[in-house]
Amino acid sequence: MDAPSELGDFLRTRRAALRPEDVGITPHPTRRRVSGLRREELAMLAGVSITHYTRLEQGRALSASDSVLDAIARTLRLTDDETAHLKDLARPTKAARPTTPRAEQASPSARQLLAAMSEVPALVLDRRNDVLAWNRLGHALLAGHLPADSPEMPSTRPNVTRMLFLDDRYRALYTDWHDEAQLAVASLRLIAGRHPDDRRLTELVGQLTVQCDEFASRWARHPVRTCTSGVKQLRHPLVGTMDLSFENLVIPGSSGQRLIAYTAEPGSPSEAALRLLGSATAPEAENTSAAV
Repeated sequence: MDAPSELGDFLRTRRAALRPEDVGITPHPTRRRVSGLRREELAMLAGVSITHYTRLEQGRALSASDSVLDAIARTLRLTDDETAHLKDLARPTKAARPTTPRAEQASPSARQLLAAMSEVPALVLDRRNDVLAWNRLGHALLAGHLPADSPEMPSTRPNVTRMLFLDDRYRALYTDWHDEAQLAVASLRLIAGRHPDDRRLTELVGQLTVQCDEFASRWARHPVRTCTSGVKQLRHPLVGTMDLSFENLVIPGSSGQRLIAYTAEPGSPSEAALRLLGSATAPEAENTSAAV
């Protein structure tokens, strides 16, 4: 991805989102040629020269200090995630030499942990949201329509962001699909800013932009947000609606791999539904059905 271009697009979307009145500027009665703040207005409010800010937005600034970027972020009212994203784009890390990325694998210890979590749906994702491994209940919860061993084949490995936009059965799991889609795009934006030289990530974004107008329109708005925990409401075809808490646990030393686990409140209908899902998809249940 072209970091200078991404930086300019990001700053322009954030300028457009602020009206002069929002920052204490009385707009001139004549018609404004741009929506939101002008470059010179933002530069003045941030205490930055218009020349320096223009070069930054055009991707021609060789460097920008933390104080300058923080001043711009405050003026644009950026969140912590957006501020971090601004700094990633303004000072991208350059790879020493482009290389063909190797297919990642979940470590043996991560796989062992997944297997031990027999009553908790769990999976391991890489930073691109490719599924590297899942336990039996994680597979049953999120993608029972796919082969259980599909994460073992890098060429056809499931990707939860791709499935969210292009797989109707996975998409139907989310009762609030639009909120889930917005979060997925915002999270992917944050990762893309940190890893501008990730070819596979660039290919994923390119594929989704071409094949899904909903993704393309959300991507163009440059949302940025991370989410490490929360509650998702899922509508499962076998056991119905469940409210499940989730946690993202980063695996140290794994280049951004993380383990995601889902749990239900003890004694709740969601816990009962999760137990039912486990029973319905257990190997013993499958063998019994086959025998009958």
